[in-house]
Amino acid sequence: MSEQTQTAAQRGRPKDPVKRQAILDAARDLFLSHGFAATSVDAVASAAGVSKLTVYSHFSDKGTLFSAAIASRCEMMMPLPIFALEEGESVEQVLERIGDAFMGMVESEDSVRLLRLLCALASQESEMAQLFFDAGPQRILGEIEQLLRRANQLQMLKVDNPAVAAEDFIGLLLGCHHMQVLIGCRQMSTQEERRERVQKAVRTFMCAHH
Repeated sequence: MSEQTQTAAQRGRPKDPVKRQAILDAARDLFLSHGFAATSVDAVASAAGVSKLTVYSHFSDKGTLFSAAIASRCEMMMPLPIFALEEGESVEQVLERIGDAFMGMVESEDSVRLLRLLCALASQESEMAQLFFDAGPQRILGEIEQLLRRANQLQMLKVDNPAVAAEDFIGLLLGCHHMQVLIGCRQMSTQEERRERVQKAVRTFMCAHH
């Protein structure tokens, strides 16, 4: 049986979620350490303790694997339910919940390392940067945009352009502080400092859209 035939057969089998997570964890660590171009599927398979064919049975190519590793990390730290505006909740409550999770994620050691790596390799690995943005930040912006559209429908906010407003909210959360953290001239915030920044960002955002 050829490798192509073996791969096709393996792709038809039920996927093992434990192996899938092991592959994603290994991929994230290797991409963080070596970048996109220097990380091979063979290396990911070895680190995950699976075969190369098993990796390809879950992910069709390296780009898909990288995107899935980023999306998995975002979904773990910012699961979709946190974006939902439930009955009895205020928009402020949901935005604070999103803000707390977002700041906890972007100021984690893994996120800071990845962003520094992306900046360092910006001229060499534009594909990695685009895959990262689409799988991570763009997903979050899209979910916030949908929340704002829902708030508009319920007449809880007046947001003329939800897509732009979603970007504005992220900008309020990050401010200059995050840039200072990335370039190494400021320490990451304490949980209390992040909480205060989130509350201030939400107040400012709500004042602009009431």
